[in-house]
Amino acid sequence: VQLKESGGGSVQVGGSLRLSCVASGRTSRDNYIGWFRRNDHEFVAGMDWGSGDALGNARYGDSVKGRFTLSGDTVFLQMDNLTTEDTATYYCASGHLSTTHWDLYDAWGQGTEVTVSS
Repeated sequence: VQLKESGGGSVQVGGSLRLSCVASGRTSRDNYIGWFRRNDHEFVAGMDWGSGDALGNARYGDSVKGRFTLSGDTVFLQMDNLTTEDTATYYCASGHLSTTHWDLYDAWGQGTEVTVSS
């Protein structure tokens, strides 16, 4: 599986960005898609790829709950009400487990940069 993120950029505090993650290669709708950020692999959000969020099974890191929304067949991460703390490189990853642990994911994208300025 190859993953490619896009949609990063620079915004001001309070602004919004929508990141996308496109998968190619030997993809499977049974996979779980997760978003992480920074070198410490902070968990941002994740969902079962096959169902999108149709079953309401998306989960979010505590620091982004209520501001970020995950959805879509091409996996979108909608980020609203951004703060300077959200500045980071964001990575999408796929795996076979519904987990917040970055080391249990099998494939990773190259990342997309998000910069939030005041």
